[in-house]
Amino acid sequence: MDQLKYRSVFDIIGPIMIGPSSSHTAGAARIGKVVRSIFGEQPDSVDIYLYESFAKTYRGHGTDIALVGGLLGMEPDDPRLADSLKIAYEEQMDVFFVPKKEKADHPNSVKILLKKGKRTLSVTGISIGGGNIQLSELNGFKISLSMGTPTYIIVHQDLPGMIAKVTGVLSESNINISTMTVTRESKGENAIMIIEVDDPQIGETVARLVTLPHIYSVNYFD
Repeated sequence: MDQLKYRSVFDIIGPIMIGPSSSHTAGAARIGKVVRSIFGEQPDSVDIYLYESFAKTYRGHGTDIALVGGLLGMEPDDPRLADSLKIAYEEQMDVFFVPKKEKADHPNSVKILLKKGKRTLSVTGISIGGGNIQLSELNGFKISLSMGTPTYIIVHQDLPGMIAKVTGVLSESNINISTMTVTRESKGENAIMIIEVDDPQIGETVARLVTLPHIYSVNYFD
């Protein structure tokens, strides 16, 4: 028999959040915030494709306000979450919800397409319960990120040597990389590094990464 493993008591009792559901609200808000961090700025428009359980109950369970709140940079327990749709409208971020009938690999699945000018980003996220999430697709590339391990998300200009500069900083900080995903919009345009590491030893690492030339944003999740 498989044994369940928990990293902390919060994996059992669930996250601090605005209700009603950890899967449909807290998890959705986390997906939105991580996607916003990957994009690096607030988009002009967002198409949100909802699957299975998300598609059926997204209004009743607050999945819509949670996703948008996350895309605005809010945490799952942010008191402004209930007004996220209004805030998005006031900040001129157009949001379109598209419930889908197709089957998905997980019942709590959402695909988010962000646009700003000529920039686009596509991310598929899954809320797996208790506020925990996974990312399974990034710009058409299959990935597997649980966001339960220390992760750096770095948006930068696509130039030769950028990977070497970033990994050099991590090496100097004695941080070991476990997995790394790199994708770009097109040659010379925005690119993204998603780096999972073994231990949460950030120290001044984020501050050092931000100072590198041609780095647009650095976010860290643990």
